[in-house]
Amino acid sequence: MSPSGRPLATAPERSDKVADAGLREHVAWSGRILAMGGHGDYTLGHVSARAAGGRHILMKPNGLGLEEVCPGDVLALDLDGARLSGEGPIHLEYVLHTEIYKARPDVGAVVHTHPPYATAFGATDATLELLNHDAVLFRDGVAYFDDTAELIVRPDQGERVAAALGHHRVLVMRGHGLVVTGETVPWATYAALTFERVLRIQSIARTLGNLLPMTVEMADRVYPEKYRDDHLARYWDYLLRQVRRAGLADGMPDARGSRA
Repeated sequence: MSPSGRPLATAPERSDKVADAGLREHVAWSGRILAMGGHGDYTLGHVSARAAGGRHILMKPNGLGLEEVCPGDVLALDLDGARLSGEGPIHLEYVLHTEIYKARPDVGAVVHTHPPYATAFGATDATLELLNHDAVLFRDGVAYFDDTAELIVRPDQGERVAAALGHHRVLVMRGHGLVVTGETVPWATYAALTFERVLRIQSIARTLGNLLPMTVEMADRVYPEKYRDDHLARYWDYLLRQVRRAGLADGMPDARGSRA
């Protein structure tokens, strides 16, 4: 027993809390990075992470913009969407996240935002072309969800979104932005930024002439050196520095771990 008379946390519980604290920071940093990268849409859009052991998720609350979320704002939800901790309102579309986690054990983070190029792309019959190294991240293609442009607020709708996503990293939602998944929060965040950049470059290229994409075989050769965990770790550190330089780090830990 603790001096207060409460049972002491077990080692696994303490470990989960430490892991959750780090993931809460990742979710908050991700929101600020995405907002800086053009993914902001008032208080819409959300980021989540599968917590240690997979028993719950950590998710941005409703009512705050992506760039406003601090680690202490992040909610803990079980896989049915019930609140486990946190004070803010839950996004109506939490089922986008929970149903993907149920269907995809390989996914550790989910981003849903409405960036302009991806949203515009989803309103056309265009296809993603392998025009540069950025596009190689999506060499296996992207998925599309066109059952409805409504908000995804029911578990059965979330199940259909997860089924449409399949094994892909990115799902384009017709009239409704996109869903991006990743093994970790940094991977999902980087993929969301990269997808928007790919479409921006493709849009520019179309104004200059006929598109000349690389072959899938070439993309397969580029991928192993371009997309590595050690590269991503450096990119993530750079993005955190960029957020700080942009003045968007209020309420976040500084480089020494204290609050800015």
